[in-house]
Amino acid sequence: MNRRLLTLAVAGVPLALVGAVYAPVSASAQPADAAAQPVTAAAAAAGTPSAFTCSAFQLPAPAGAVVESVTASTVPAGTYQVPGTPPLGGFPIPDVPAHCEVTVTLTHPGANDHATVQVWLPQTGWNGRFQGVGGAAYAAGQIGNVATAVKQGYAAATTDAGVDTSGLNSSWALTANGKINTAALTDFASRSVHEMTLVGKEVVADVYTHAASYSYFNGCSTGGRQGYMEAQKYPTDYNGINADAPAINWNQFEVATLWPQVVMNQEHTYPTGCEFNAFNAAAVKACDKLDGVVDGLISDPNKCGFDPRRLVGTKVECDGKQVTITAADADVVRKIWDGPRDTAGRRLWYGLPVGASFDYLAASTTDASGVTSGSPFIVPAQWVANFVQKQPGFSSANLTYKQFDQIFQKARAEYDSVIGTSNPNLSAFRNAGGKLITWQGDADQLIPTAGTVDYRQRVDALMGGTKKVDDFYRVFLAPGVAHCGLQGGGVDDMAALTTWVEHGQAPSVLHATLPTATGQTVARDVCRYPMVSHYTGHGDPTSASSFRCVPASRY
Repeated sequence: MNRRLLTLAVAGVPLALVGAVYAPVSASAQPADAAAQPVTAAAAAAGTPSAFTCSAFQLPAPAGAVVESVTASTVPAGTYQVPGTPPLGGFPIPDVPAHCEVTVTLTHPGANDHATVQVWLPQTGWNGRFQGVGGAAYAAGQIGNVATAVKQGYAAATTDAGVDTSGLNSSWALTANGKINTAALTDFASRSVHEMTLVGKEVVADVYTHAASYSYFNGCSTGGRQGYMEAQKYPTDYNGINADAPAINWNQFEVATLWPQVVMNQEHTYPTGCEFNAFNAAAVKACDKLDGVVDGLISDPNKCGFDPRRLVGTKVECDGKQVTITAADADVVRKIWDGPRDTAGRRLWYGLPVGASFDYLAASTTDASGVTSGSPFIVPAQWVANFVQKQPGFSSANLTYKQFDQIFQKARAEYDSVIGTSNPNLSAFRNAGGKLITWQGDADQLIPTAGTVDYRQRVDALMGGTKKVDDFYRVFLAPGVAHCGLQGGGVDDMAALTTWVEHGQAPSVLHATLPTATGQTVARDVCRYPMVSHYTGHGDPTSASSFRCVPASRY
């Protein structure tokens, strides 16, 4: 592309000097090691442009796409109010530096789709890196995370994939005649993130007159799935991918997370949140000590053999009343933890992790007449209604075991190659020099952690075993952590990733702050799979130095 076609003028220091490389701190990061810091303060200052003047420009479209529009505007430093409503919008991000916002709209001939890409470029202090930002639930991107990345010195981009940005609305799934909107699904599943990456890199190269030194992807949940899709389908897009609590195996796990509703409906038993909490508290109490110390954390849930039936007959206080745990309550919990099975008793997928909250997947409501019924979590409920059944009014609250089995098999067959993101062949990503980090909470209440482990095990089996795979792909399981629960200051994931990519130093642990069952927070080094954390036998249990990573089989 002719660089003069992009008329984003920068006054002051020549742009060729921009881009001293250093390891920033992610939205959920601790400071990076000294080896990744700026070479000198003078060099960093010399590479800082004094101002942007943003105006319209021409941009080449990715192959198969058409650029519909391009706009650019200068935004002064200040607080950014993320648009929309919670959880993905409706909150402020303070101290966002002055930057240029470039908005590009793409379409694909015959598809009638319109995907928007936003690229933000810091006016000063660019760290020489590009960051692609992922989405959540049914939102393909999160503009708030772009603002956070810019605060850390990145030029950053995200896309809406042309679908609703609230994250909780998949009404775009069907066309007016009730057919799957294949263009929108393709955009959401894979195409838009790849095109966002190409557009973002092109804009960065034009604004700063040279390409980014390194490109990274950063996402959790749907963003985690997008990171894996990039590694599988577009292996040269990024040098490093941080893909956390990843929604891989989408076509299977989304249906699987309706299993608690099916169990409660079929067993005609709906434990209250208080009763469910009693089972979790009992499991933590029984299994906490297995890692050598009582600290409110289960370091290896696979070792926890707590039987819910042990609680039968126990009285718990719920809303000021004494409630007795029944055998039916215990059977519901046992089946939810065990996970979905078909009508012949064969495992379909994994269950809710022991210790994870039941609040989302096993919610229920009681009407004025005292009748209790299930209340399915909106994300899997919409997946089944809109995509699998293709009936927006379909309810998942009263599924039988047989109906659940049929829906699971239908979703598995129809969508694996589209959005499943389950391909374990990462050889092209490895051969391109890419590095992939994933962390996930052992108490993830929305995406079964065992599904991520299953994927990693399949990669190991295909690509030479754990040791060889660790050369480019590492998984870290965080005790006691809920879905995407280390975001916002809890872990040094991006710092670890940039150090690995740029200095060849692979992380053996991730430094994190973990919540315990007692409401406290403790410092821990989150071990890489298949290692687990074990108390050394001495020292402060709230200190990371009092623990070491050992193979799970050693205790």
